[in-house]
Amino acid sequence: MQARMTNPAYVLPGAMKGIGSIFQAIGESGLRQELAEIVGLRASQINGCGACVHGHTVNLRKAGVSEERISAVAAWRHAPFFSDAERAALKLTEAVTRLADLSQESVPDALWDEVADHFDEKELSGLILTVSLTNMFNRINTTIQEPVGTTWG
Repeated sequence: MQARMTNPAYVLPGAMKGIGSIFQAIGESGLRQELAEIVGLRASQINGCGACVHGHTVNLRKAGVSEERISAVAAWRHAPFFSDAERAALKLTEAVTRLADLSQESVPDALWDEVADHFDEKELSGLILTVSLTNMFNRINTTIQEPVGTTWG
């Protein structure tokens, strides 16, 4: 299987520079890398982005995360493997990712308050940017049909 075209982020050098800056800012936010990968995995599952599901799964395995936790991300509400903070982040991830499904505010105050109880403003910024960037990559990769197993630079 081959992608329809080269990833636009590689075609347009300025895009990769901007994406790199966002990744650097996320890294400076204090958000745990494992959590960033977990929410990236969940957003990618919802969006049906096989390349990103695979990539986040590989990254989580490399980080030593148990198969039990990785496989439970899709059903996190029914799994005992996630902390309250992780659950709040996953709820936010789903709300932000499923914008088209909503007939109300995308992130109601009660959800915002729950997430804000677990993360400071810098961590929240990292979380929001991680989910948003993942959604952008999901849309790019599903559009160009990026094959599963593609690794990122």
